[in-house]
Amino acid sequence: MIQTPNQPVTFEDFAEWKPESRPYELYNGVIIEIAQPPGKQEEILGFFASELTLEFVKLNLPYFIPKQVLVKPAENKSAYSPDVLILNRPSLASELLWKKFSTVTQGASIPLIVEVVSTNWQNDYLLKVGDYELMGIPEYWIVDYLGLGSRRFIGNPKQPTISVYQLVDGEYEITQFRGDARIKSAAFPELKLTAQQIFQAGLTDG
Repeated sequence: MIQTPNQPVTFEDFAEWKPESRPYELYNGVIIEIAQPPGKQEEILGFFASELTLEFVKLNLPYFIPKQVLVKPAENKSAYSPDVLILNRPSLASELLWKKFSTVTQGASIPLIVEVVSTNWQNDYLLKVGDYELMGIPEYWIVDYLGLGSRRFIGNPKQPTISVYQLVDGEYEITQFRGDARIKSAAFPELKLTAQQIFQAGLTDG
């Protein structure tokens, strides 16, 4: 595949080309390779996957967490690979890109997305929030365990913050959690996790 600034890549070309060995995302026709995350970020992701799996199994919900699935907004040439993506298995029957490209486009298929912030925090706070809102994804968490986001998003002074975006009447409402505050989730109302418990999952040495 030859990519030039004047020739953006289509989603179909991207999905056909995308290798399984490394994660990539598509931003308005431009392919971006996702950097290998640091170990502490992987610890947080593993913690999330375990805790959320326990929660939806306990509630007998038809959910699962896939390894590599793309989330594609309908109105642009973008496709994202979330850090943690929960899918609603019955809804996949209406996903036209699912069987061929392992891609979802409908908010009804996605109970929850979690992004753990890294150096490209602008994508999580700006681009993805808008696209996920338009898709009708009911809940989106941004886990900023290093306080990397700008003061506009996490306040002043900057500190580790979890921002929970919940869809209300077609628009996201934001609630933020820090320290010992218990996370309030519409997707998992019985979840008993504090912000600090999540942050500590990535605070081992090494």
